Parts: sequence; structure tokens; C-alpha cells
Amino acid sequence: MPDETPARMTAREAVTLLTGPAGFTEHLPPPRDLPADGPLGWAGYGAARERARARTGEEESVVYGTGVVGDRACVLLSFEFGFLGGSLGQRTGDRLEAAYTLALTRRLPLLALVATGGSRMQEGMVALTQLQRVAAAATRLRAAGLPQLAVLRDPTTGGGWATVGAGADVVLALPGAQVGFAGSRVRPADADPHAYSAEGQFAAGQVDAVVPADELAAAVTHWLRALGPHEALPAARLPETGREAVARARDARRPRAKAYLADYFAVRLPLHGDRCGGTDPGLLCGFGLRADGSAVAYVAQCGTATRPAGYRTAARTIRLADRLGVPVLTLVDTPGAANDAAAERAGAGAAIAETFAAIAAARVPVTTLVIGEGGSGGALALAAPGNTHVTADSYFSVIAPELAAAILKRPPSETGATADQLRLRPQDLVDLGFARSIVG
Repeated sequence: MPDETPARMTAREAVTLLTGPAGFTEHLPPPRDLPADGPLGWAGYGAARERARARTGEEESVVYGTGVVGDRACVLLSFEFGFLGGSLGQRTGDRLEAAYTLALTRRLPLLALVATGGSRMQEGMVALTQLQRVAAAATRLRAAGLPQLAVLRDPTTGGGWATVGAGADVVLALPGAQVGFAGSRVRPADADPHAYSAEGQFAAGQVDAVVPADELAAAVTHWLRALGPHEALPAARLPETGREAVARARDARRPRAKAYLADYFAVRLPLHGDRCGGTDPGLLCGFGLRADGSAVAYVAQCGTATRPAGYRTAARTIRLADRLGVPVLTLVDTPGAANDAAAERAGAGAAIAETFAAIAAARVPVTTLVIGEGGSGGALALAAPGNTHVTADSYFSVIAPELAAAILKRPPSETGATADQLRLRPQDLVDLGFARSIVG
């Protein structure tokens, strides 16, 4: 974790960091009259608001409006931490709801620059229920197929993290930012501070990327391009035997997922983690931009046994792409699902089921390319029914030939013959109707 946290930019400085000098066109919700000391009659609350107004020049802890980041229009909302710790009160809720509604009306993505300590104590339960308003507004935007991005500044805690921040489709964070549901004054005294940092949340799969301030505008621009409206997506020598097909798929020299993704995409924007505290480095997920500017979501196995966190991250990516109308590419390459005790405790079966369901429910085109091993249901969970293609150095099987031979009580010397019987070669998969074509 860096020794220094990022500077606590003002709300407008954070906007300017992304939009440049052009800034944004600010909007204001209809005015709301509140008692001088708020809904609870909290003594001194009115005076505290006046001091915050004089210190920051803002009327509330959130500003919002429309602007352009890179070449993409969006609705921006930005928290002013200097105004009562960026806390959420009733008027804050008015502005947040209005920002989401503006994005819905204009059919624009919503970009939230978050810096908040949570709900405003001086407004009690009235403040706390603003989280429900935000959740409802975000749900309406999600149902309309419009993306939500969050940039976590320092600090991002409490209800603001649990709604505007963690509830976004893509979550980016500035280095060293404090990020967590519990703020520094209410968490256990012996708590590990790393768990409440941007870097710690990234390690736990709660943040998609930690992005330095000088790279943030470019990263957000790429994401806005990837998540925006898009149009749908419009041989080598084959193995002679099943044994050869398996050997070629397991050959360490053949191309792996990273090589395919690097060749296909001009820009890759990774999604990180299953949002349940787990990650799987052997499964790559995210959105990619092709040279022509079109976007495709990707889920790519890297040749290792896929863990439950990987399947959950895959399902998350597929559902997000489907909601936004972005086509999906899956690259299959795994000996199978992880089957150790830790994987079982982490819910391997349920995670695989979730991935099957995400692909089955997808309305966007899902295209699958088998680039190596297709190991049983752990691989099939990522395969698009009716739209799966295979490379010449791949195979797909109901079970690995070694395991099939063992189940049939055959000696190891008969593994090759068993592989032939399984009809797992690329050309067999086409003949059986599983694969549409063999890709060179």
C-alpha cells in the first residue's frame, strides 16, 4: 500500500480530472425546504451546514451534470468530501436520484466519482433511507440497459460505498484510497488496514482496477467506449487420432488465451473478482475494444482448472454484457472445474450452474472458441450452444481419456484407444454437431 493516500480532490476537481477544462454542465434538482436544524432538529446542524457551504462553495455534498470524457458523453456525479464528509442526507438523495434519472432520460452512462463517509447522522433514519432511493434509481438505470461506472476516491465508506460505489457495473479506484463499508472510526481497533484500502479491495475481488490519477481519464474513456451502445458481432492440419488431439491441446507451446486476446483486441479492460471475496487468476474476464472501435465482452480460461470464483466472475461479465447489448466471446481451455475440497466449500456446483444459466439467458450473441482442452462440464459451462467453434489444436470430451479408462478399469496402455472411442478430435466435434467449424 502506498505511503501516501491520493489528494482529496474537491468534487469539481475530480470532474475536471476526467473532462478537462471543458468541465461539465451542472444540473440542479427542484429545491427542498428543510427545517433549520434538519428533520431531527439536531442542534447546531444548520450552522454546520452553513460552515460547510462557506468552506466549499457548494450547497450539498454532491454535484451532478452532463459532460464528455474522451469522446463519450455521460452523466457525472461527484461527491464533495469537504461538505460534511461527503455524507448522504435528504438533499443529497435528491441530487443522486436526479443524476440517475438524468442518465435514464438522456440514455447516457452514469459515472460516479465517490468520496463519502456514509449517511449523515444529523438526519438519522431520513438520511439512511436515501440508500434505498439510490438503489431503486440504479435498478431503473440497469433495467434500461445503461452502464454505471464508479471511481473510488479517498475515502469511500459506508452507505455510499455499498450503493453508488459497489453497486456500479465497473469499479475503479485511485491508489491508496480508503475503501470499505466500515469507516476508520467505527471498525475494530485491531483490523488490518490493508483490507480497507483500494489495493486490499482489489485483492479481494471487490474492485476491478486500481488506476493512478494521471491514467484515469484514459481508462474511463476506454470503459465508456466498451460499455456504450454497439452493434452485434457479425485450417491447420487436423490430428489423426484422439490421443494426438489430446497431446496437441496439452502442448505447452500452443497459443493460450492471453495470446488470442492480445491479437483480437486493441484495448482490454479487465473485470476483476466475483464480488464475493474471490478471484481466479486462471480465468480472464472483461471488455475489449477492437481496432474498429467495436466492443466485445470476453471470458477466457487459461488452461488451469477453473475455480468457483472464476465461474461467478464469468457469470457476472456475461450478465453485464447482456444487459448492455454487448456481444460475448468465450475462450474455452481447461482440464475441468477445480475439484479440491476448497472448491467444494466455495460452492463449485452452484457457481457452474450460475454460468450455465447466464449463457442460457443471454440475449446477445455469445460465441465460443475452444482453444485447448475442453474438460467436461467445467468447460461446457462456458460454451455457447449452437455457436461453438474449435481450433485444430483442441479437443472436447465428456471426461478426460485417462479418467475414462480408469472408470472402465482399462490399463493405461488403452488410454489412446479410449480417446479414439470418445470422438473428441476437432473434426469429430464438427461431425457430431457440437462445433460449427474448425478455426485456423
